[in-house]
Amino acid sequence: MRGKMDRDTPIIELKGVGEKTRQLFARLNIFTVGELLDHYPRDYEIFRDPVPILRAAVGEVCAVRGTVTGILNERRVRKLHILNVNISDGSETMQLTFYNMPFLKKTLKQGVIYIFRGNVQTRGKWKIMEQPRVYSKEDYTRQENTLIPRYSLTRGLTNQAVQKAVKQALSCCQPPEEYYGKDFLESNGLMGIGDAAEAIHFPKDMDQLVRARQRLVFDEFFSFLFLMRQNKEFSDGLENPYPMFETADTVRFLEQLSFPLTRAQKRVWGEIRDDLGSPHCMNRLIQGDVGSGKTVLAVLALLMTAANGYQGALMAPTEVLAAQHFETILEYTKKMGLIFRPVLLIGSMTAKEKREAYEKIASGEANLIIGTHALIQAKVRYKALALVVTDEQHRFGVRQREQLAQKGDKPHILVMSATPIPRTLAIILYGDLHISVVDELPANRLPIKNCVVNTSYRGKAYEFIGKEVKAGRQAYVICPQVEEGEAEDLENVVDYAEKLREHLSPDIQVAYLHGKMRPADKNRIMEEFAAHTIDVLVSTTVIEVGINVPNATVMMVENAERFGLAQLHQLRGRVGRGEHQSFCIFVSTKENKETMERLQILNKSNDGFFIASEDLKMRGPGDLFGIRQSGVFSFRIGDIYNDAALLQKAAAAMDELMLRDRTLSLPEHGLIRKHLEEAAANSVDFRSI
Repeated sequence: MRGKMDRDTPIIELKGVGEKTRQLFARLNIFTVGELLDHYPRDYEIFRDPVPILRAAVGEVCAVRGTVTGILNERRVRKLHILNVNISDGSETMQLTFYNMPFLKKTLKQGVIYIFRGNVQTRGKWKIMEQPRVYSKEDYTRQENTLIPRYSLTRGLTNQAVQKAVKQALSCCQPPEEYYGKDFLESNGLMGIGDAAEAIHFPKDMDQLVRARQRLVFDEFFSFLFLMRQNKEFSDGLENPYPMFETADTVRFLEQLSFPLTRAQKRVWGEIRDDLGSPHCMNRLIQGDVGSGKTVLAVLALLMTAANGYQGALMAPTEVLAAQHFETILEYTKKMGLIFRPVLLIGSMTAKEKREAYEKIASGEANLIIGTHALIQAKVRYKALALVVTDEQHRFGVRQREQLAQKGDKPHILVMSATPIPRTLAIILYGDLHISVVDELPANRLPIKNCVVNTSYRGKAYEFIGKEVKAGRQAYVICPQVEEGEAEDLENVVDYAEKLREHLSPDIQVAYLHGKMRPADKNRIMEEFAAHTIDVLVSTTVIEVGINVPNATVMMVENAERFGLAQLHQLRGRVGRGEHQSFCIFVSTKENKETMERLQILNKSNDGFFIASEDLKMRGPGDLFGIRQSGVFSFRIGDIYNDAALLQKAAAAMDELMLRDRTLSLPEHGLIRKHLEEAAANSVDFRSI
């Protein structure tokens, strides 16, 4: 059957994928067979031998063999059906809690032995499992000691359905053609691409899985670094078509600010100012912790641009953040008499509002354009676009960068990022940019108070959130998944929001937010939270960027052990933005020594660069899955922390290849060049404009 389909074949042509299943896959942005094969497992289940309840480790996913001894109680709390079941293995007992599974009351027979598999927790003296999976002894035995892929799912789509579709796709598609030569594969210790593409989904053993993943991560980094080399060649020595000089406007702005710039801000502003007046185009990245004052530096650069008679654009990752930037700069403009003539351009504006904005941009009446992806639409014509500033660069892609750059004649580029990257990796990743680091926080910021706790602390945490809300404050609660079914051992925002409503006072407004919601709904929720009509927002990491709520004082992160430290630090940066003391509560379901030591780094420091460096030190070759900096660079499978050694190996291989054949024009490099160009067309440009 090999070769019957190719990567562009619509997924609906697979057997068993009807219209309903096609729509479910579409919710995961999977439309073709190729996109299905690139939907790599998020981790793998290893069905190890069941253990006695006494030996079931708290915080770990275990299987226990037990006899159902009784249904403790069954109750309904609003929309939530709760069923508590007792089991025993003859020497110990365990309590199981099932949510919205009322049918189990009839299917679980007292006196019958089942295998229950789930995350082991404690409640008082009891060992408990919430929402474990239930197997007959025969069903479990068939799966014992196998590596079973677990995919990111959506409600209605089962893991088994994805496995079945992937197996069929692998059997029907020709394996990808190898583009590296034999010597290249051997010198870098890489598995062939055909074997890796299959083994990443269905590995025979852990060794094969590790080797398959290494090949795919290497490829992803290698393609990314090729794109960076191309960018560097394009931008190096580019003549400055918009030379600027400093005017009194920026000086007056600094004099009227209600706070002095820090030493770090002054140093970076000097670097930006010199760039804008130099013979070459600016190509600069500003790295700095949340709250270090990067936005003020962007305003200064945009003000200098406007004062020299040019246009500047500020591109934000969300409509809410774009609107907040617009309001902040508009307030500065009115209060200080700045020369800005700003206009906002976002997708949710009416056709008339957009038309008016287009006219102001094209005529030059607007000298500052603030918006989202709407800034790069074909209808937008700029008169003299000299500076492009992007906020949270990893949220944008290479096509968007090219489109915006084409709107002007080689405009200056200024990128802002709150993502802390250790210097050893930054040199590789940011090789084609000049890097400025704002490594100092304003003196008036209150340090966030942190605590790392286990799940037994949840009740106290809910009480604390209630007290803060009563005092007029707001709170975030972060869960790692959107809805039930994506992963059995992780909290999800949909069910968690419902549970939280049961624990908090009825007058506390709880809402949830996640990336799968319609853009209009996401914007509405974020706007309502910013306006304080919502008190507690349960969210995935979609709020990592894109919202500024100074009134929020509590950040509670569930399953904290599943996030990278750099990402947890960025989430923490959503609070501590106002005058009130802020708090961050990291809840870990795992209590082993390594996990708690790792999370304690957040307890000890609020310095993002220190945290990122410590995170890098603590990673090991066994950290294949489960801890990813999901917001960093948006790699599909690679992670710059887990895979730092592979990133360095890919950089060395790229340098060696370019040294021998800089343009990859030799015949033996034809397949590599073709692959890299195809990958670059769909890759994420970390400068993200």
